[in-house]
Amino acid sequence: MDSKPYTIRYEFDFHNGTREEFVVNLDPVKIAIIWESEPEKPDWTKLENSKCDCCTLDDESTFFCPLAVNVAELVEEFKDSLSFEECTVTCEVPERTYLKKTNTQQGLYSIMGIIMATSGCPVLSFFKPMARFHLPFSTIPETAIRSASMYLLGQFFEHKRGNKPDLDLNILEENYAKVQTVNSGILGRIEGVAQQDADNNAIVILNSLAQMLSMEIEEQLSSYEYLFDK
Repeated sequence: MDSKPYTIRYEFDFHNGTREEFVVNLDPVKIAIIWESEPEKPDWTKLENSKCDCCTLDDESTFFCPLAVNVAELVEEFKDSLSFEECTVTCEVPERTYLKKTNTQQGLYSIMGIIMATSGCPVLSFFKPMARFHLPFSTIPETAIRSASMYLLGQFFEHKRGNKPDLDLNILEENYAKVQTVNSGILGRIEGVAQQDADNNAIVILNSLAQMLSMEIEEQLSSYEYLFDK
């Protein structure tokens, strides 16, 4: 296994000629963010501020919310940005480069998704395998299929370990319910930071994805059953 960090680079190119670049380095084994220097920790990143109802972290041992700390730079950088400001977003991963002409909120939700999944938040840790095979700008069908497929691969390994696999996706459905709680928590944190709506709407998109995926799982992914008809 390659010991080098797995690097994901995002570039936002705006029509006025400005460019914003963000680099996410992931530990190739732990699938966790590696920062070159200690990230800033604004007051709003303290764990006690808008702490999620489903949070399993202890305030006494964990003073700051790891998710909030890891998205802080992004939130601060785009706090004055409008959701629908047009831009070209480039996402470069070691295997290939993606490019999309879109708007700020679409680019933000894509990079926020990868940061949140690898931030150290225990609730979102089940996203790590998907994060390793990051697909920027993914649609609801793409995310649903990737999420269910990755989860079932994990259940295959549970079976290999001698454990009973969750083939009904019950735990995955529970996980997505908790994801919505985390999204609400982070929205509560950034309310006083973001002056415009790009940051907020990026989280809203992520939350909408979680809601839609919960519905798909509840309906046994029937929307995609036709793909496997013989």
